[in-house]
Amino acid sequence: MLPRVLVTGANGFLGRHLVAELLRRGYPVRALVRPGSAASPALPPLRSLPIEVCEVDLARVVRKGELAAAIDGCGAIIHAAALAQVNPARNSAVWAANLGGTEQALRLARQAGIGRFVYVGTANVFGFGPKNRPGDETRPYTGRRYKLDYMDSKRAATSRVLAAVAREQLPAVLVHPTFMLGPGDARPTSGALLLELYRGRLPGYPLGGKNYVHVRDVAVATVNALTLGRVGESYILGNENLSYREAFALLAKVLGVGPPRWPVPPPLANFYGVLCDLQARLTGRPAQLNAAMAAVANDGHYFTPHKARTELTLPQTSTQQAASEAFAWFKAHGYVG
Repeated sequence: MLPRVLVTGANGFLGRHLVAELLRRGYPVRALVRPGSAASPALPPLRSLPIEVCEVDLARVVRKGELAAAIDGCGAIIHAAALAQVNPARNSAVWAANLGGTEQALRLARQAGIGRFVYVGTANVFGFGPKNRPGDETRPYTGRRYKLDYMDSKRAATSRVLAAVAREQLPAVLVHPTFMLGPGDARPTSGALLLELYRGRLPGYPLGGKNYVHVRDVAVATVNALTLGRVGESYILGNENLSYREAFALLAKVLGVGPPRWPVPPPLANFYGVLCDLQARLTGRPAQLNAAMAAVANDGHYFTPHKARTELTLPQTSTQQAASEAFAWFKAHGYVG
């Protein structure tokens, strides 16, 4: 009999795909979400699915009774809850969600003595590399130079999980997605890139790049980690390494629009980022981007998913297919006219 799986962040972009994949395989599911966040106007309510829904905010101190109710009867946890906010670059809420939430999820695991804990991190906690020598799970973290609380908090959370493996024999496997695209991005998060391209709001392209992966492939490999993979090991879940010029050209073709034409030299990107930071300080509201985001865009954040392909049987759907499905979903749900 398959164990009941507790999925934190079940109403997020990846979380919805995790729930769907677990149900497809016959797992009983309990979805853990923040109070009042179980419904989305663009998605079927979680409570309409054949799952249990538990409302607990892991970003705050949770009473012992709440933890007991959340984990009761579960044999595994997929901890996917996170706040992937990079603007503003410094934000205490990001630490509360990403590090504090992970510490709470570890408390859940200790309380229940679960059989498998799958932690969903980010590939950014590893060092990246050029296309001919992309980063892997052995590369040390280099993201501190960007001064982004999102990256730093996820690195700290990853360290917490690894410490629990070493000191408490936590049966944890860690998966680290790259940039996810696909249908169902209701907020939207990473899919905002497609909408900005479609609306012609990206006249230029930075000189860096990143790795892209279909969100459904990430969900498949993450659920595979309940039974596959080695305890204490990390796995980068990615697919195609593309420069921004290559990616924007591919995505623009899918969208039926012209790609951005002008390269943005790093000094100009950095200067614009500084101006945006100044605007944010003067207005008290985040600008279009910030200096940290500009610095990230100047670099090639390329990774290899070889380990996850080998040990977690990570699928490899093309970026073109992921973008096509994402855009079709946006059109069907009124995000584009």
